[in-house]
Amino acid sequence: MEAECVSVSRYHRHQPCEHQCSSCVVKHIKAPVDIVWSLVRRFDQPQKYKPFVSRCIVQGDLKIGSVREVNVKSGLPATTSTERLEMLNDQEHILGVKFVGGDHRLKNYSSITTVHHDVIDGTEGTKVIESFVVDVPNGNTQDETCYFVKALINCNLKSLADVSERMAMRGLVSTSQPPTLH
Repeated sequence: MEAECVSVSRYHRHQPCEHQCSSCVVKHIKAPVDIVWSLVRRFDQPQKYKPFVSRCIVQGDLKIGSVREVNVKSGLPATTSTERLEMLNDQEHILGVKFVGGDHRLKNYSSITTVHHDVIDGTEGTKVIESFVVDVPNGNTQDETCYFVKALINCNLKSLADVSERMAMRGLVSTSQPPTLH
């Protein structure tokens, strides 16, 4: 519990400027941390649990600073996103991503996702915390922007829970070995 508090206070503190908004979403998942983290840490395969991602291509080796090109499924006000891996810590279960391009309105978007041990109904589970900061687009309010981003994150985390819980019921860990950072 103490390690989680340190992680939250250290990594989930964004300093939004006047034209930005920031918030966080918490999701409890009925699956062990190793299963949940095996999906979250896959910067090269966000489509394994993010329902709005149709395709992802990482340029070069997977390492801090790597860039991925993400194709977004129809239905959202975007078709592409270019994203950079800012942080990947397998010991503390921390993933940091920054949007650096694309045809979306989420300018200067940066997120931190942390994965923590949890107990749910007396069973081993996971708590996922995802926080973000993003510019408020012209014509929108901070509340509207935060509402939209939190809705996307909630969809992603619900899908993460569904996939992780199915894997846990089957006794599976991620089927493909995650790449090692260089």
